[in-house]
Amino acid sequence: MGDPKFSRRKYEKPSHPWEGERIKAENELLMKYGLKNKRELWRAQSFIRTLRAQSRDLQARVRTGDKQAEVETKELLQRCAKLALLPPEGATLNDVLSLNTEAVLQRRFQTVIYRKGLAFTPNQARQFIVHGHAAISGRKVTIPGYMVKRGEEEQIDYHTKSPISNDMHPVRPKPEDLQKIKEAAEATKPEEKNEIKVAKPKLAKIIKTELKEEKEAETEVPEAPEQEG
Repeated sequence: MGDPKFSRRKYEKPSHPWEGERIKAENELLMKYGLKNKRELWRAQSFIRTLRAQSRDLQARVRTGDKQAEVETKELLQRCAKLALLPPEGATLNDVLSLNTEAVLQRRFQTVIYRKGLAFTPNQARQFIVHGHAAISGRKVTIPGYMVKRGEEEQIDYHTKSPISNDMHPVRPKPEDLQKIKEAAEATKPEEKNEIKVAKPKLAKIIKTELKEEKEAETEVPEAPEQEG
């Protein structure tokens, strides 16, 4: 169970610590979303992994006619819709399986602050949040990784008691800068790639087939020519 005074770790580390391609991809996401360390990235990956595991389990149980699985499916889809990971209507368990890590990173408070043009960079957005300059519905939120729920995005603004709430504050983006910031923020959204995967025959199967054909050709006995009487 563990000591209740210490919170349980909410992420899983990679099974192999020294994979070059994975490390490169992780570093790109850290720079793209202004994450403090890889633990924040691993937390998002673990969250998505949990949702997908629940979806696979529910799909198997629904096929067996489990009534409780149908209730849990509805709750899972409502949870994803509440976090704006999926649309509120028409989503299925297959849509949960299609979610990726960037879908979670896009809903972080830090990313939403940057996309709304309240900060020049994701790192500055993180600084505003940690120092208590950002709020949701007038309530101060100091957690950069807070998952913004559906409907809260329109209520995000500077905290009323923050000096940055003054339009003339020098660190606050000016109106002429907002369009550039929003264009740069839109570029951080994950692109949907429609890739066509072609099934490639396995090399071992090809070699095995060729050897079989050669063996059959060697074992064939040529027919004896007919002798003329």
